[in-house]
Amino acid sequence: MKDTSIRVLDMHTGGEPVRIVTEGYPPIPGDTILAKRRYAREHLDHLRKLLMFEPRGHYDMYGVLMVQPSLPSADLAVLFMHNEGYSTMCGHATIAMGRYAVDRGLVPRGEPVTAVGIECPCGLVKAYVDVDGSVRFDSVPAFLLAEQLRVSVPGVGEVVADVSYGGAFYALADAAQFGLDVRRSRTRDLVDAATALSAAVNGAVRIEHPVEADLGFLYGSILTDGRDRTEDGVSANVCVFANAEVDRSPTGSGVTARMAARFQRGLVRQGEQCEFESVTGSRFTGEVVGTGACGHRPAVTVRVGGKAHYTGEARYWLEDGDEIGKGFLLR
Repeated sequence: MKDTSIRVLDMHTGGEPVRIVTEGYPPIPGDTILAKRRYAREHLDHLRKLLMFEPRGHYDMYGVLMVQPSLPSADLAVLFMHNEGYSTMCGHATIAMGRYAVDRGLVPRGEPVTAVGIECPCGLVKAYVDVDGSVRFDSVPAFLLAEQLRVSVPGVGEVVADVSYGGAFYALADAAQFGLDVRRSRTRDLVDAATALSAAVNGAVRIEHPVEADLGFLYGSILTDGRDRTEDGVSANVCVFANAEVDRSPTGSGVTARMAARFQRGLVRQGEQCEFESVTGSRFTGEVVGTGACGHRPAVTVRVGGKAHYTGEARYWLEDGDEIGKGFLLR
């Protein structure tokens, strides 16, 4: 099946992979970005598995599909994919796509900054690409859904968590409640704790987006070092999303969700820039740059900054009769 091969370009943002499909994917119809997301999930999921799963990918692979924009102000539109399906927002991939769009001439290069409108399933995100390839993006309206929610986690007891939206919904909790340290504990233990937290939160609160029903689900949990004020300095966190996938970056939509929770709890002010560190030691910045609303909920716009790097290009195909080559996962 070499005549139906798919070409990709690989990047990483803070260690988190970004596999961008550049050629060979079938057209994805739909009047809106969410309709395109549903079409990809219902009709093209075998290709997600081909590119994300082994032997071409791995359990924690992440990918981007470019589709035709439906918003007139968008320069490009993207779908995000991972081990479980298709996410509604991805900050690390948005940072990569901002640089990619400028480098590949998808938008005219500006000096000293190039603005790129990226239509994501959660809405329009504005990225700003510096001449050195660094990228900042302004989020969709972000908000705190549930403050200091108390949930029961089997084997742990009561855990206090915020549930916040940054293009996707996350549960946010101090890892110390699980007897863990995000900088020192085993990744496996952090994954198990975050997965248990997600299950507990899903059982305790109804996750609803005030505007789009398709956005109303808990994407994952973020365990933190408990530092939530600007004066606390750099805050480490680990994000476990989708089917127990571990983000190597600080998580752009997670930084957005954390900043929305901090702001609405009165822990940071507009214009204060905070830093967030991942399990690889990579860092993103986050800053509340505006206030507004998302439906009936007060919301904020968060500016997230980071940098992506190129790692290579590849051409993939499926040979006739290769059932294993369709994709599998081991954990």
